[in-house]
Amino acid sequence: MTGLSNKTVRDVMTTDVVTVDREMSYKAVVELMQQHKISGVPVVGADNVVIGVVSEADLLRKPERYDRSGPPVRVGGLRTRSATHKANALDANELMTTPAVTIESAATIAVAARVMAKHRIKRLPVVDESGHLIGVVSRSDLLRVFLRSDAEIRDEVVSEVFGRVLWAHASSVDVLVEDGMVALTGRLERRSEVAIAGTLTASLDGVVTVQNRLEYEIDDSEPYSAQVENR
Repeated sequence: MTGLSNKTVRDVMTTDVVTVDREMSYKAVVELMQQHKISGVPVVGADNVVIGVVSEADLLRKPERYDRSGPPVRVGGLRTRSATHKANALDANELMTTPAVTIESAATIAVAARVMAKHRIKRLPVVDESGHLIGVVSRSDLLRVFLRSDAEIRDEVVSEVFGRVLWAHASSVDVLVEDGMVALTGRLERRSEVAIAGTLTASLDGVVTVQNRLEYEIDDSEPYSAQVENR
């Protein structure tokens, strides 16, 4: 099963990465990002180790600083000094945000999504254990798993979750998929199997949500003695 919980950054990342070195000029960085239609670019050293990232936000510090259309905004602290430094930057070394936020290729796409959300970034350089750049993953890459058709999702739920894992007869369950939302109905033998069915289905590529309405014959969450007493 190629579930979402098992899907890693390596499965969706782009390996043809546009990079810059420390010495690339402000204008050259802008031109490169415009040419490739990207929102950020890793800055790498001679050994291809990621040393920073230049984003559109970094580049926009310059036009923001010299905009005279409105009243000046004065905010003290380290963040303002950093913005001023970037506004005066002439090359990637002065523009870049460092240390770079990166991720290893073995991380799941769920982890990558959380990292992007936490740091409010659109692209993540992907590195190996030594910090060498091997790819880049974007928000659109992470969302690609949701492009599967409803029919593909349903086939995998039926064949993998109920057929291969739970050994459930096809007539005992019904799987309905609409716009990536899966509804499970029917009856399984054990309560634990109902929980497993819901968890595995939710982990599949393209599944947005799961409505688990499955019923069960035996509540195997209770000790056997309690089951006998309740009968």
